[in-house]
Amino acid sequence: MKVKTSVTLSEDLLEAVDELAKSSSRSEVIERAVRDYLAARARATRDARDVEIMNRLADTYNAETADLLTYQPWIELGE
Repeated sequence: MKVKTSVTLSEDLLEAVDELAKSSSRSEVIERAVRDYLAARARATRDARDVEIMNRLADTYNAETADLLTYQPWIELGE
């Protein structure tokens, strides 16, 4: 359901919206922009959480990787 609202924008921003809205409406352009912004914020929040988890577990991951490397055979390349 759509709800009519009033938003005040600077003149230059409104001109840019109008330029994008040639084949649609201002409302559609603004709604898409807000949706994109909210999706980007959600992604940034998820990414920050993932980085925090990886940083918290980095020592464990590094120890596991070091252990795995001890199983790697070292190959002497031809002379």
